[in-house]
Amino acid sequence: MVGIVSYGAYVPMYRIKVEEIARIQRRNPEFIKKELMIEEKSVPDYDEDSLTMSVEASLNALKRVNIDKTKIGAVYSGSESPVYAVKPNASILGEILGISHYTSADVEFACKAGTAAMQMVFGLSKSGFVDYGLAIGADTSQSMPGDILEYTASAGAAAFIIGNDNKEVIAELESMHSISSDTPDFWRRNMQKYPKHAERFTGEPAYFSHLVKCTKLLMEKAKIKPEEIDHVAFHTPNGKFPTRAGRILGFTEEKLESNLIVSKIGNTYSAASMLALTDILDKAKPNQKILVTSFGSGAGSDSFLLKVTPNIKKLKKARATKNYINDKKYIGYAEYCKMTGVF
Repeated sequence: MVGIVSYGAYVPMYRIKVEEIARIQRRNPEFIKKELMIEEKSVPDYDEDSLTMSVEASLNALKRVNIDKTKIGAVYSGSESPVYAVKPNASILGEILGISHYTSADVEFACKAGTAAMQMVFGLSKSGFVDYGLAIGADTSQSMPGDILEYTASAGAAAFIIGNDNKEVIAELESMHSISSDTPDFWRRNMQKYPKHAERFTGEPAYFSHLVKCTKLLMEKAKIKPEEIDHVAFHTPNGKFPTRAGRILGFTEEKLESNLIVSKIGNTYSAASMLALTDILDKAKPNQKILVTSFGSGAGSDSFLLKVTPNIKKLKKARATKNYINDKKYIGYAEYCKMTGVF
């Protein structure tokens, strides 16, 4: 058996509403909220970055279990906003957490970097090369002022401890599938401050083509139907895309519920589908099936089918994802620009 042993989330406290951004950019906030299904987004504080958020999420994961940290043999960090251009988040994180001997690396694949890190750790754990591994997705995403991304690009982190002991695994990995292609819907060249995107091109040929296809192929491989799956976590660039993808694939709105946390925190990029998964695990019951599919521009998707085990009842308490979402403080556009380094 290989699967998730524990998990943790982190979302910054500060928020900015769509209305506040639209006021400055002279846009219709009601139109934007309807089109994107976004009401507000998280904003990292002056001293918050992808590394500090990764630490907080990882500490929450460690709080839920009693494991020997020295047995964590892998730390992989997925992000497109690492603290250094040349120096990994992963090794700093391992040092902070007090992990002794481990393999580590930073992973970059736009918004699916976190799930790519999970795949690596699943493989190392299943092979028996490590007892436990830590996989993180974290981003403080950026957007050019006035761009449509300004209403969604946000910050957050999710961390997963992965292991192979059937007495500890809370969500067993039953199947996994990935697809990749050269589909340039979103990119940023070296030294450019903000990313660029191909507008509507990021929808059909990028997000929907990859996420829907990858999910279908996973379900075919696992011989499972939508009605047999209890919870779904898709990548959430906004609220509309995962909702539409769910309808295409035959999932009910109830099963897609955790995807809608995006409306309150925005698009956390590498952490997006992983944060939806943490919200699901906060309420999941034994024997329930969870399907997770990420999407990363450039482009590709990773799909996972997980089965919740009775071990989930053994987890100790740590701060729930909804607690982070509901604990918030609103800021104005001027403070938002200072905190995110726009000016």
